[in-house]
Amino acid sequence: MRGTELPAGWAWVTLDQVADVSGGIQKQQKRKPVDNAYPFLRVANVGRGSLDLSDVHRIELFEGELERFRLQRGDLLVVEGNGSPEQIGRAAAWLGGIPDAVHQNHLIRVRPGGALLWRYLELVWNSPLVADQLLSVAQSSSGLYTLSTSKLKRVELPVPPLEEQQRIAEALEVLISHLDSAVSTLESSRRRLEGLRKTVFLDLVPEEPPADWCRATVGEAGTVELGRARHPDWHNGPEMRPYLRVANVFEDRIDASDVMEMDFTGLFERYKLHAGDVLLNEGQSPHLVGRPALYRGHPENVAFTNSLLRFKANPDVLPEWALMVFRRHLHARRFMREVRITTNIAHLSAKRLKAIEFPIPPLEVQKERVARCDELLSGLAAIDRVIDRNFKRAKALRKSLLRRAFSGGLVDQNPTDEPASTLLSRIQAERVVPSKPKRTRRGSTTLRETTAAKSTAPAPDHSPAPALSVQQELPL
Repeated sequence: MRGTELPAGWAWVTLDQVADVSGGIQKQQKRKPVDNAYPFLRVANVGRGSLDLSDVHRIELFEGELERFRLQRGDLLVVEGNGSPEQIGRAAAWLGGIPDAVHQNHLIRVRPGGALLWRYLELVWNSPLVADQLLSVAQSSSGLYTLSTSKLKRVELPVPPLEEQQRIAEALEVLISHLDSAVSTLESSRRRLEGLRKTVFLDLVPEEPPADWCRATVGEAGTVELGRARHPDWHNGPEMRPYLRVANVFEDRIDASDVMEMDFTGLFERYKLHAGDVLLNEGQSPHLVGRPALYRGHPENVAFTNSLLRFKANPDVLPEWALMVFRRHLHARRFMREVRITTNIAHLSAKRLKAIEFPIPPLEVQKERVARCDELLSGLAAIDRVIDRNFKRAKALRKSLLRRAFSGGLVDQNPTDEPASTLLSRIQAERVVPSKPKRTRRGSTTLRETTAAKSTAPAPDHSPAPALSVQQELPL
């Protein structure tokens, strides 16, 4: 970092040169927030550049802890650990929204000193400049990326003069607010798009089918089978074959980038997939149980495991129509009414799937509605691609804007501003306090050694008596 050239008046510093870095309170069972309870901020409250205070817990504090851990306006709260590398070290400034608030030990408090404005610190901390440093020093254990106060203290920051920090913060806040507004519009557009997609299925597969349609169940419209269970004994064997699992099956899409294998000796033909099979997630989070995809023959020669259910349509049911019916049930949350939850995973059994309603129109009507559905969904997909491109553009623009701001390219430099190096030197000089001599405890090793040295040293020669000590006779 320090090799990067900065504008005149700027300086590279480590975080501990311009801020106080400290940990928080560890929540223990003995802390019962009944008496002497105070607001307690957690990782869940801290976003990137924003705080969510809708759910603030409380914690009991002991003597002296409030003075030690109480947050002050302008403190930066940094997330110490996260399962996602992109979220490691995300931070937000505390602006005093709740009196006498403290923070947990999974948040690191950064309190800026006189050379750093909190508004500037929050912006530079959440920029790619710092994010890249944090990612390079974060430790990963059991899928969790963690930081420490000692690592944070070594983070390097570009520090401009105080006046320029103010100008950068003001300019960035305006520009980022416009960018956030555009992203909010994109998010709203995507939600409306999801609503339109749901409407397509609800209209084309109505809850009350016309009189000439057959009112059947999934079990009557085809066969439902559960895939083969996985077992460590089958990780190796003479007939290793690829198989699909929940991680491969998305809505109307099969992801073959990570296909695993196991031994299917004597069983492959039973579990082999054929074009036209519809796969549904048997175990998932509740709102994704039953997520369906049509197997169209790719990847070739694959089987499926018991985390998936296979539906094979009868001759009077088009596989594409079956996919439409299942997607309709997914978006209408119909599958959620049939799930059972074990160990935080929702399951849809073959028995319960078979009992779900399945309308069957005449084949010609099925073909017409499948074609209409494809037409409508292709239009929505085109809009979705435009939204996705704009999301990526907004993300790239934000990164470019932040990099430009913290390299001195966003606002003009003013030669009359006090250089950061001058301010830092003055603050450092003010910190220097003459150290007091240490008091030696009685009976300490140093004292004993000194006493011993005195006792073994040779006695000095007698000094002559001073002349004033001799008695003199004075004339009477």
